[in-house]
Order: sequence, then C-alpha cells, then structure tokens
Amino acid sequence: MNKVVRKTFHLFLFALFFKTQLSFAQRSNSKAYIADLKAITDIMVYDVTSPVAAARYYAYSTLASYETLALQERDKHPSFFDFFQRPLKNPFPLNAQLENKAAAYRYALLFTALKLLPSGKKLIPRIEFLKQELEKEEVLFIEEIAQTIVEYANQDGFLQLNNLKRYTPKRGPAFWQPTKPAYMAPVEPNWNSLTPLFLKSADQFLTKPPVKYDLNPTSDFYKLLLEVKEVTDEDDKEKNEIAAFWDCNPYAISQIGHLEFGLKKISPGGHWMGIAGIAVRKARLNLNNTIFTHALLALVLHDAFIACWDEKYRSNRVRPETVINRHIDKRWSPLLQTPPFPEYVSGHSVASSASAEILTLIFGPNFSFRDTTEKEFGLKTRSYKSFNQAAEEACISRLYGGIHYRDAIDEGIWQGKKVASFIIAKTKAHFPYKLK
Repeated sequence: MNKVVRKTFHLFLFALFFKTQLSFAQRSNSKAYIADLKAITDIMVYDVTSPVAAARYYAYSTLASYETLALQERDKHPSFFDFFQRPLKNPFPLNAQLENKAAAYRYALLFTALKLLPSGKKLIPRIEFLKQELEKEEVLFIEEIAQTIVEYANQDGFLQLNNLKRYTPKRGPAFWQPTKPAYMAPVEPNWNSLTPLFLKSADQFLTKPPVKYDLNPTSDFYKLLLEVKEVTDEDDKEKNEIAAFWDCNPYAISQIGHLEFGLKKISPGGHWMGIAGIAVRKARLNLNNTIFTHALLALVLHDAFIACWDEKYRSNRVRPETVINRHIDKRWSPLLQTPPFPEYVSGHSVASSASAEILTLIFGPNFSFRDTTEKEFGLKTRSYKSFNQAAEEACISRLYGGIHYRDAIDEGIWQGKKVASFIIAKTKAHFPYKLK
C-alpha cells in the first residue's frame, strides 16, 4: 500500500469513526431527552393529573425546548408561534449562542415543567445536574425563554378555571351522572374556555350529535347500549387485554371493604408520548428531530383535548354503566372503571387518531413498533405494524372496556383526525415532517 492510498484509507477510517461517534452522541442525547420526558410523565402520574391537564403540560414544556432550539437554528426550525392563534406578547430574549446545545434544550424542557407541574420540584436534581454543564449566562438565557413560555401559558385561561361557576350535572336520564366506586365530581367541565394554540375555537370541529337517548328496544341508542353489555359479557381474553392495555385512567380506584386505593396510571396523551419516544429511538432520530417530534405531538394533543372536552360537556351524555344498572342489570360493571366525565365523545379516540396522524406523517404508514409503555404497570408488551393499527385498537378498547358507545368512538376518531389534519395543513409548508 503506497503512502497516498494509506493516507486516504486512514482519512476514511477517521471520517467513519467521527461519524459513528457523532451518531452515537446524537442518539445518546435523544435517549436522555426521552428519559427527561419520562420523568415528567412520572410526576404527572404521581400528581394524578387529568388527561387534559397532562396534554397542556406536555405542550408547553416541549414547546420551550423546541423554541430554544429554534432560536439557535431559525433557518431550519421556524417558531411555532408563527402559527398559533394567540400572539406572543413578550418577545424572547436576544439570541445567545449556546455551546452545549443538548444540555440547553433539555434544561428548557425540565425548567418549564418545574414551573408548571404541581410537583415539579421533583425535577430539581435533573435540572441541577444539567446546570453544571452550562455557563451562567446560558442558564439565564434559557430560563428567560422558559419563563416567557410559562407567562404565555398562564394567559390561556387555565388560572381562571377555579373562579368559574361550579358545574352541576344536568337532571334527566339522558345526562351524565357520577359513577361508582367513588362517585367523583366531573373533571374539568370548563376546559373548553382555554384558548387553543392552532384551532380558531374549541368548537371548530363539531361532531355529529350523539345518538338520541331512547330505551325503546328497537331504537339506535338501545342497540348501542346492548352492544356495550354484550361485548363485555363475552369475557373474550384478547379484547380484555386490549381494554386493559389502553385503559390510561389516572382516576382508577381499587376498593377493598371500606377502603379505597388510587391506582395511578398514565393519561392517554402520556401513552402516545411514550410511543413517540419508542419510535424516535427505533428510527435513531437526532436530538433536534426528537425535540420537534415530541413538541408537535404534544401541541396537537393539547388542542385535540380542548375540542374533545368542549363536546363532552355540550352533549353531556350518560355513561353505559349508569343506564345498564338502572334498566337492564343493576349488578353489571364495565371491565374498566368508568372515568369521571361525560361519555361523548371518546377522549382516547380523539387523542389516538390525532396522534396516529402526526406520527404516521413523520415516520411513515408502515412503521412497526413494540409498545412497552404499559410494562411498568404490569401489562404485556403489544406489537403493531403501524401507528394507525395502534390507534384503531386504542379506540375500540373503549367499547371492549364497557365505558363508551360505538358512536362516541367513531365521532372521536373523526374529530381527532380533523384537528391533526388542520394543524398539518397550517404548518406543512414550513416544517420538515419526514425526518431523517
């Protein structure tokens, strides 16, 4: 081997080694970011955070991380605020060049969550560790960005929720009533008063009205009701496993005698954020694309839940458990515990169909994955050939679990897809959806 060939070969090996090391570092940074999000999810589980509030916390925390990234690389990453309905009143601080960008983006995520989550102080050890990797000026810059995001979040109507008129369930057999075992008050009945990010209003995508309440055995409603009972009475092992896997009810309670114990679980949005992390790791996305993927998904979930909750308290439909106990079988119970809010539309159907639209756009229609999200809660891993297949299973799980009628599932799917499609259409010319 002559000198020229040997030198060329050595340069090739060096370049290959450098690329491999860079790729490894990028994957390591993405893995750390996903671990930070998992820590945030764990705190939400600890706090028994509602599905709608969880989506809001994910949205603003990941937004802070993304906007810190966008300030560094505006030519590649436009600001999401360019597409929101509500403008940013207080501008971001003047841009500062960050040396350790990976630590900076993670710091923005965690510091914002610290400010928003009720038990956010649990994140302090992670934050303090990252602070050691950053210069003092960098920390101040990132915290100013995060504080700007927090102030923006605090103007969305969330802080005023407790001052609104107390909700009282409507009288009449067609309307929602609290269910056993705890007969909890309805969760976030005024959530539709929050300002969406992308949507023009909470009712921009109104679903069809629910099938009319009618206990005539020939009515459409009675057929829907019987379907719920018959499916759960089958006691089909596969359907039961599907229902349990997608339960995602933060309010589940176990009752032993006169004692009640909370069974802490992730929210539907938390489950799909977990799936996004699984997909990111399988696709080996770099940190920038990891941040973008999670931010976009969280922002879509935020608006999807506002739209969903708007319909829930508009139609205010009674849950299957209440009707079946009153008129068919007073001893019947659904496989899953009925969540404490009205039935129509299915929140998991809205969230899952919206999430599948976003993740399919990014990773493709045939992206297979193993969903290990529920493993820590004692449930077996499930495998899917696509995000749409996973979403379809998540949606029908509400029927298998005995907590939703079929029309609430179908219309929830429609609404979730509409919300996601609207946001995609609004931003697709500016964001690189097909990531590498």
